[in-house]
Amino acid sequence: MVRLPRHLPALVLLSSLVGAAAWAQSDERARTLDQQIDRIFKTNEYALPRFGPARWLADGTAYTIVERTAEPAKGWDIVRYDAATGARSILIAASQLAPGGNALSIDDYVWSDDGSKLLIFTNTQKVWRQNTRGDYWVLDLSSPAEARTGSAAERRGEAGGLKKLGGSAPASSLMFAKFSPDATRVGYVRANNIYVERIGDGRITPLTSDGSETTINGTSDWVYEEELGVRDGFRWSPDGRSIAYWQFDSTGVGIFSLINNTDSLYPAITRIPYPKAGTTNSAARIGVVSAEGGETRWIKTEGDPRNTYLARLSWIDPATVAIQQLNRLQNRNDFLTSEVRTGEVRRVFRDESKAWVDVVEEVQWIDGGRTFLWMSERDGWQHVYRVPREGGNGQLITKFDSDVIDMAGVDEKGGWLYFIASPQNAGQRYLYRSKLDGSGAPERVTPAAQAGTHRYTLAPGGRVAFHTFSRFDQPPVTDVVELPGHQRLRALTDPSAVVAKLAPVLQRPVEFFTIDIGGGVVLDGWMLKPPGFDPARRYPVITHVYGEPAGQTVNDSWGGGGALFHRALADAGYVVLSVDNRGTPAPRGADWRKVVYGTVGDLSSKDQAAAVRALVAKYPYLDRDRVGVWGWSGGGTNTLNAMFRFPEVYRVGVAVAPVPDQKLYDTIYQERYMGLPQENVEGYRVGSAINFAEGLQGKLLVVHGSGDDNVHAQGTEKLINRLIELGKPFDSMIYPNRTHSIAEGPGTTPHVYKLIARYFLQHLPPGPM
Repeated sequence: MVRLPRHLPALVLLSSLVGAAAWAQSDERARTLDQQIDRIFKTNEYALPRFGPARWLADGTAYTIVERTAEPAKGWDIVRYDAATGARSILIAASQLAPGGNALSIDDYVWSDDGSKLLIFTNTQKVWRQNTRGDYWVLDLSSPAEARTGSAAERRGEAGGLKKLGGSAPASSLMFAKFSPDATRVGYVRANNIYVERIGDGRITPLTSDGSETTINGTSDWVYEEELGVRDGFRWSPDGRSIAYWQFDSTGVGIFSLINNTDSLYPAITRIPYPKAGTTNSAARIGVVSAEGGETRWIKTEGDPRNTYLARLSWIDPATVAIQQLNRLQNRNDFLTSEVRTGEVRRVFRDESKAWVDVVEEVQWIDGGRTFLWMSERDGWQHVYRVPREGGNGQLITKFDSDVIDMAGVDEKGGWLYFIASPQNAGQRYLYRSKLDGSGAPERVTPAAQAGTHRYTLAPGGRVAFHTFSRFDQPPVTDVVELPGHQRLRALTDPSAVVAKLAPVLQRPVEFFTIDIGGGVVLDGWMLKPPGFDPARRYPVITHVYGEPAGQTVNDSWGGGGALFHRALADAGYVVLSVDNRGTPAPRGADWRKVVYGTVGDLSSKDQAAAVRALVAKYPYLDRDRVGVWGWSGGGTNTLNAMFRFPEVYRVGVAVAPVPDQKLYDTIYQERYMGLPQENVEGYRVGSAINFAEGLQGKLLVVHGSGDDNVHAQGTEKLINRLIELGKPFDSMIYPNRTHSIAEGPGTTPHVYKLIARYFLQHLPPGPM
């Protein structure tokens, strides 16, 4: 008989005790992490006070806001505040917005231009991304001069009455209602047709009658809404005599079917005309019709309507509309004007790029309509130019070597353009101003002592603004500031109670860093370290990635639940970090952003892997053998790229709602950054993670919602088939009927974040070594 050494039982016992202790510690970490995720996403313990929806009044000295009554069941008041003093008066009492004694919820509201009427949007339903379908009510105030005087307004509202629009239309079926300029009528969309309703007698005039599943009037098809932000698809003329609108013909567009297997005995199918990269688009055109009805006059834009994009529409004057027209490749944006009587068009300005150009969100007119402001990257930076209405190259008015991130407003009387920029730090945002005549250098308006991210909504005239300031470690505070001095007039939110709850969570500040990945390329990043951090020990790393042209992850701003989730992971024993690769929309110049053209997925994953290699070489406390990666949407795609292409760098990955094959995504987004798949065959192959699946060596979890109308679960299913074919072990989770946000249904959001956290806990051991 072979005898065991006498000391072995003691060793076995010791080993068992150590193992039990480790298991207990791991179990405690998981329990603590679950509890924190519940606080973030289930009980919403860190929800911050909200401000709005607020509307500046026309004189720029006061605003209105919706406030719940003292007795919540009685509804909502619409209240006026003086911007400087805070003097409060109720303009519209909740009792005025309670037909039959039932208080209306207020999802949105808008005043008529003369202040005589109020339009209420309520009982809303989501259409893809936003709640754009619902019921509309008009409150008619008989005397606009008195409509801003509190109790008097209440009495008038009771006299003027409340009226529901739409006649006998089904509940929650109206879209994008808006007053005519004289406030006597309201235009709206229902069932893909446009109607005008006279407020006085309720007469409804249909302006279009051909609306159907494939003919869409006054709103947009799926891809225009998702990628160009076109939802509200009609515009009143300044004189109220005409309406200009988009019409889409989706005949011939490929149909993608979403299958709902859980809400009824048999599957329910939703059919979406969804143009995938390289396939047929809807034919879009713009027409003008009399507000009294009649024949539509079509604007004669050039080119194949299925291979150009009509990205923006506005009126310049009662006889002229302005249109932004992109070519299919989106490397050319023509600013057109058209005389609506004839439909003839004239090109006023052309913006071009060897990669892609961006749509100007809203063209601002100055000089009485003789000049407009245009944003372009034509000199290597995104700058603002003033261009005469008759055309020309334009005059540069933002004269500095940095990007204009967005135009914030115009003080035409004072001669200033306000805009957002951040010349020294790509993750921050500040208010600047430049002279409209192009003289002088831009001036920073945001105080130099307030490093972080600042957002502004300027009042008419540009003398005051709503201002929100936050940092990565500092929740947002909203106030009213005077411009240009930036003097704080009044606080609008008080997050102090939440800040007190967050104090233990925010004990360890974020660390921002730059990392040189070679070739003169320096990337920005942030890092969160675990409690009790010891630089002499090695810690596992979780890197959060997005990496596509639609967004940055390295921002010195409050990140809400997502950022708190990353802090929870750090508290569990990980170093959590994120890096922005080249091609993300950081304000670092056009070359930085456009270098990714035709190589999305390839260049981004190389930059990300190079950053991890450089970081673990620079910081010995980062454990090169315990590196994980996760991301959502484009970040899910880049997680796949990381795991498949760089298995020596990444050990564990969680890809949520990824695009494994770029040919499966929509025309406008994918072709903007990659060109047509028929013309960039190799780029699409190299950019698609599914073509590198054989490289998987680590642990991979792929997560998707089966009801994702944006990034279809089809791609994940194709990837699963490929991994099965290759004999690769992996894990997957499908959330039935959830969309791209995977947020629908009770418990869904905390569930998905617990799933991500649990996967890392199980496969990427937390804590130092």
